[in-house]
Amino acid sequence: MKTVEQHLRRTGLCLLAGLGLFAGGCHSIGPGSVPRDRSDYSSSIGDSWKRQTLLNIVKLRYVDPPIFVDVGQIVAGYSLQTGLSAGGTLSSVGAIQGNFATASGQAIYTDRPTITYVPLTGNKFIRGLMTPLPPESVFFTIQSGWPADSVLFATVASINGLKNQESSISGVNHPDPDFLRVLQLLRKIQLSGAMSMRVQTDAQKNQTTLLTVRGTDVPPEIAEYGREVRRLLHLDLDAQEFKLVFASMPANNQEVAVITRSMMQQMGTMASQVEVPPEDVSQGRAAPGWDAAGNNTNAIRLIQIKCSKSQPTDAFVAVEYRQHWFWIDDRDLKSKRVFSFMMMLFTLADTGEKEGLPLITIPAQ
Repeated sequence: MKTVEQHLRRTGLCLLAGLGLFAGGCHSIGPGSVPRDRSDYSSSIGDSWKRQTLLNIVKLRYVDPPIFVDVGQIVAGYSLQTGLSAGGTLSSVGAIQGNFATASGQAIYTDRPTITYVPLTGNKFIRGLMTPLPPESVFFTIQSGWPADSVLFATVASINGLKNQESSISGVNHPDPDFLRVLQLLRKIQLSGAMSMRVQTDAQKNQTTLLTVRGTDVPPEIAEYGREVRRLLHLDLDAQEFKLVFASMPANNQEVAVITRSMMQQMGTMASQVEVPPEDVSQGRAAPGWDAAGNNTNAIRLIQIKCSKSQPTDAFVAVEYRQHWFWIDDRDLKSKRVFSFMMMLFTLADTGEKEGLPLITIPAQ
């Protein structure tokens, strides 16, 4: 009898030890889910944003109105239910070989994500798309390190009357050669560190953005670049700071007058350069766009958006539309940079109500 009791005692201790190990291993799933979910949801939102942007650009080439849908809220709910049961049977006194114990466990894991989508509509959103970008925002992106020539070519329609290339779904107008020369010079001055921005505040708290192009304490070639920029833009040859304004022409020789483009114009420029099947243009399904440039050697392609019947295997971003795939090659650094820059510009445009970022709530049970 004593032997049977000792055996059952040992069996019970083993079951309790197993239960303790099982319970000890069931830690909260919340902390472990944070790094995984944060990365996964961030990547998914970013990829979907790229595809939506590319799709709207392609739709503009087909004169199809763009539609934007934002991610309003993400709620990821997890639950984990566990259970453990144990039992034993004593067949007879003294018959130890007939005694046995059983143990079983179960775990139920549930993942129920809820994602809310919000269509971006209304007067403020439309006005944000149609309103030109603030000139100071454009030049501050240059101040932060983006190439001056690429930024200005993509976002500016004219500087002090010098016109940029105009690309639309109806065709392409070549740029003023002096405009392109100004962009080249500003890029060289930027690389030397001789160009900067400054915000001046007067007694009435009015702010003025000043563009500084140093002409002293710089290498001789940089000083010459600065003088050439001043001549091309008809600026004061001795001044080093110029007031930045939104206008087609400057009021005096100490102003840099800039006409910037809106986000809709940016998208229209890219839409004009989307490759489309030739029959879609000939049949009137798609606007002429870049094809209308013909042999115009002065036309400069801003971005390369390819078209194919089959899904591409090496794409930075790809969407399917009208039984064709439209995509940007992952090896095309210039097009990737332009596309990413345009997406960043969406944050500079007032495209709607000021709301918080998408909320991610992850209850763990």
